[in-house]
Amino acid sequence: MKRKLLAISSALVFSATYAQLPQRTVLYEEFTGENCPPCAATNPGLNSLLLGAPVNTQVIAIKWQVPIPSAPSNTWSLYQTDKTEINWRWQGKPSNYGYTDYGQAAGSGIQYAPQGRIDGQNTNIFGTSGSSPDHPANLTAGIFATAYTYTTPFSMTITPTWDAAYNNPTLTIAVKAWATYTTAGPFVLRTVLVERQIHWPTAPGSNGEKDFYDPVRKSYPTIQSGLSLPTSWTSGQIQTYTLACPIPTYIHDKSQMAFVSFLQDDATQKVWQTSRTATPLIPNDIAVTSVSGNAFSCANTYSANVNVSNVGPNAITSLTITPSIDGVPQTPYVIGVNIAAAGTSVVALPSYSTTGGSHTFGVNITGVSGGDANLNNNTGSTSFALVQTYYPAPLQQSFTLTAFPPANWFLNNPSGGTSYWSRSSVGNPGGSGSANYDFYSNGNVGTFEELYLAPSNLSGVSNPTLTFDVAYAQYSNETDTIKVLTSTDCGATWTQIYMKSGSTLATAPSYSSGIFSPSASQWRHEVVALPASASNNASVLVKFVAATDYGNDAYIDNVNLGVTTVSGLKQLLNPGFAYEMYPNPANEQTTLQINSGLQKEAALYVYNVTGQLVLQKQININPGLTTVDVDTRNLASGIYNVVLVSDNIASTKKLTVTK
Repeated sequence: MKRKLLAISSALVFSATYAQLPQRTVLYEEFTGENCPPCAATNPGLNSLLLGAPVNTQVIAIKWQVPIPSAPSNTWSLYQTDKTEINWRWQGKPSNYGYTDYGQAAGSGIQYAPQGRIDGQNTNIFGTSGSSPDHPANLTAGIFATAYTYTTPFSMTITPTWDAAYNNPTLTIAVKAWATYTTAGPFVLRTVLVERQIHWPTAPGSNGEKDFYDPVRKSYPTIQSGLSLPTSWTSGQIQTYTLACPIPTYIHDKSQMAFVSFLQDDATQKVWQTSRTATPLIPNDIAVTSVSGNAFSCANTYSANVNVSNVGPNAITSLTITPSIDGVPQTPYVIGVNIAAAGTSVVALPSYSTTGGSHTFGVNITGVSGGDANLNNNTGSTSFALVQTYYPAPLQQSFTLTAFPPANWFLNNPSGGTSYWSRSSVGNPGGSGSANYDFYSNGNVGTFEELYLAPSNLSGVSNPTLTFDVAYAQYSNETDTIKVLTSTDCGATWTQIYMKSGSTLATAPSYSSGIFSPSASQWRHEVVALPASASNNASVLVKFVAATDYGNDAYIDNVNLGVTTVSGLKQLLNPGFAYEMYPNPANEQTTLQINSGLQKEAALYVYNVTGQLVLQKQININPGLTTVDVDTRNLASGIYNVVLVSDNIASTKKLTVTK
């Protein structure tokens, strides 16, 4: 389903021609998704169109966050908090409501995202064109102007009555017919609660989208039933309804709440009128917009900045912020501020002590001058690590344990949101796990995430190297990238020691039939020398950096840091010769078949997984095919790196010995 998205490559007849009819307000429904990369690319332009004149006076928008191509994993995502109602709206008949995509069979539901409907109808009725006319990128102010000219026999008003805590409002909805009219089928008044704007500090889904306008958060009494209206109306008839609308606890910002009601004929799905309330004027409301700090620190303390926004009408003069580390409250911080209505401020918190390793730093605004009517937007968090211990080499990690990241390793995701580093049960043959980077799902092209190895003490290790196994396939021709960088000054400066991307990174042919999972032959062993500054250094940091181009998955296994290799060797992709080993796995012996175009002298080195040299021999390589037997009778069962060296160039393969 990866590409079940739209990256963009009939006539609606509201058959009333009555005089002096009320003005129609157009309803635009978008079906978008938090895991949908084309949605993230399309929505900024769509929002600009909807918020700009004259469209902002002609159109009311509501956005349904659908699980296309997949559902977000975060429970606080817009889809997960109201998925039952959302599913009913986009899935197909007869069990659900289900609009039908342009050109698709009736009742098939929404199949692609992003998609849109104008007054319940496919948008080509109003003038969009192309193979995907319902794609929001096809919309223009002229399209909406056309929809705005269609007549309607109905007017509608919504009057909200708010309680003091803004938790249980009541709506009074009046519907008036300005002409005699009979609907084609059940006539339903549907009411939804939207948040006019949500600006998350981290993306709830995988497409990186953090800014949302008019997402549907809840329906009243439900989107499925709505309120049943008469199907026949006489001119001047007025129907008034009272609707209780308890606010769900997951609302992000009460000051952004608005109710949208619309009249819909369920036989034709046509929407005949739409109305929206203003947002409530909440007396005092402070919101945490983000929490930021360094990904790690080589100290015993950590501090962060809290970005806050005053979304109420009154100036805020003081705040009490209660931090927490891994959920444990720290000493509250009281600070005088001067944040005007609609203003923002950055509060620098003092330092807080904790232990080494990975942690979560959270904040909660627990006190506001004049009170705070909305507590749902008072929290935020970020992750960090304190580097206090450097672990002696060699450091080995084969990802056999389920915990991820492994002990003393840590992650950094500068762009926030979902992390695409995880442990996979797929491992290089002989292993039972690996580190996986999910390029396949990460459509945030150009963003990167870092996976830090445990801080390393390489004292006594001369000419240290990093070895690891990698497996990767492109989806088509993407340039997903894996880098390795090192630092000997606690991250003040970094040295890149490895970078491969796209076809250079690939160990297997392109794979577009789902998520790539490597076979036994689709791994490559890498040997990377660390810079001279890391030699015999007691404080070395190493990190893998994955930068996405939305290709397919990569796997890292059998990471070994601190191995000393033969001095001066260079690891190249093309050593000028090729060799194979058989049998592999081996018991008492394996045989190397070396193919070379030249006469060469070579050396053979065999290392165990700790980097210890367990076997070596000199070899004369002849033009053509050279066969070399390697005695493995004295080697214990396990995985070994076989390094063949000639002309100061090394080529490495993995050998498994079984007894």
